[in-house]
Amino acid sequence: MEKLAELKDMAIENFSTTGVSILKALLVLLFGWLFIKLLLSILKRALKAIKIDKFGEKLNDIEIIEGKKLNVNLTKIIISFIKWSLLLILIIIVSEMMGMTIISEEIGNLISYLPQLLSAAAIFVIGLFIANFVKKSIQSFFKSFELSGSKIVSQLVFFILLAIISITALNQAGINTDIITSNLSLIFGAFLAAFALAIGLGAREVVADLLRTYYTRRTYEVGQRIKFNNVEGEIITIDDISMTLKTITGKLIIPIKDIVNSQVEVLE
Repeated sequence: MEKLAELKDMAIENFSTTGVSILKALLVLLFGWLFIKLLLSILKRALKAIKIDKFGEKLNDIEIIEGKKLNVNLTKIIISFIKWSLLLILIIIVSEMMGMTIISEEIGNLISYLPQLLSAAAIFVIGLFIANFVKKSIQSFFKSFELSGSKIVSQLVFFILLAIISITALNQAGINTDIITSNLSLIFGAFLAAFALAIGLGAREVVADLLRTYYTRRTYEVGQRIKFNNVEGEIITIDDISMTLKTITGKLIIPIKDIVNSQVEVLE
């Protein structure tokens, strides 16, 4: 009977202790949740005050593919990240109070990984801005010299930089990218080999055509009257491969190559 009474007392004591622990944990969970809601509300107003979405708009202006822009709500991302981080911390506190050390340790490991994940995201965003800046610079360079192919070249360079940035961000996040890197190396190697072969076979003529076009546009302008092969006319257009003259009999299209290699008399 004495042992039965002792077991009964131990059961009551354990139940009371467990009940108190559960009650404390529930109170901490409730007040913690209310605190998180209040903190997130204040943070949301603060982000709105500093106009963080202006930065998000700049990010959304980046075109990954022509006509396809990003759609990022920076405020929502920041709020969600902080919300789940605080919730995980709250779960750790409650787990420790309940004696569930395994849960708290595993969640603690997850939280310790968050700074690494955040730094990887920062690297990707900064790299995205750099890649977009290089893309715009290439387009401006081509337009300043009135060269064609600016979209193709700039988009190609953008994708190459984006691949490098993505691999760097994944490495920072602790993800093994050896397979991705090796496959991309093969793709880039094949592309560079094909590009080098194309340059070796046709670079002279391409460069010569570009120089002829540049020279012609700097020497002549629309509206001028010239005499070419005893034919007088007014220049109405100059494009990448030809010049168009308006003559008495109609329009005359002259290849840029012939303009550069022949004697042309400027009448006015």
